[in-house]
Amino acid sequence: MGGSTGVYTEPESDASDAAIVARSHAEPEAFAALFDRHATAVHRYAARRLGDEAADDVMAETFTTAFRLRERFDPGRGDVRPWLFGIATHLVSRHRRAEARRFRALSRLPAPAETDEPLADRVAARATADGMRRELATALARLSPALRDVLLLVAWADLAYEEVAQALDVPVGTVRSRLHRARGRLRRELGAGAGVFTAGAETGHADDDGRKECRHG
Repeated sequence: MGGSTGVYTEPESDASDAAIVARSHAEPEAFAALFDRHATAVHRYAARRLGDEAADDVMAETFTTAFRLRERFDPGRGDVRPWLFGIATHLVSRHRRAEARRFRALSRLPAPAETDEPLADRVAARATADGMRRELATALARLSPALRDVLLLVAWADLAYEEVAQALDVPVGTVRSRLHRARGRLRRELGAGAGVFTAGAETGHADDDGRKECRHG
């Protein structure tokens, strides 16, 4: 990352994402602070969709692409997370078949032992990639890519509706419509077990302005 001048100093820990992007125009090294802040979340999202090995590549390419295109970032957005997850989701789209195969493989795993914990809690977004319920994996595999992207950006990337709209470059109304359809299909597939994805209890639900109102757990 060449092109910097003078003595480089690390961005302040409380510097906004937008400020770091702006600084990186003159001091490219500053962009590394965004990697430190967001790489883990991007990797976790990609790993849930594609597995750890592919997630390594998706995470690396997400930040390489973001750095290359950083002058296109709108500083008015402030938070770079929707932008980064939008790039990551686009990269995931290159692996649709691999993602579908992954969900189908997970759907064939033996069911975990029954516990007193409600099924709706066990199939929540808190589930790890390896511990995903068979029923949920099957249902996700049957969703169209467009519906799955919206659902998982809310459930696994923890984005609000407005942020999903930014990530996918679609209207908020489209996000709402796709999320409604995705949750409806999961409800039919999972019944009571779709609680988190349909009601938003674990992923956060939005008010009329598309902002999250609460989180549980």
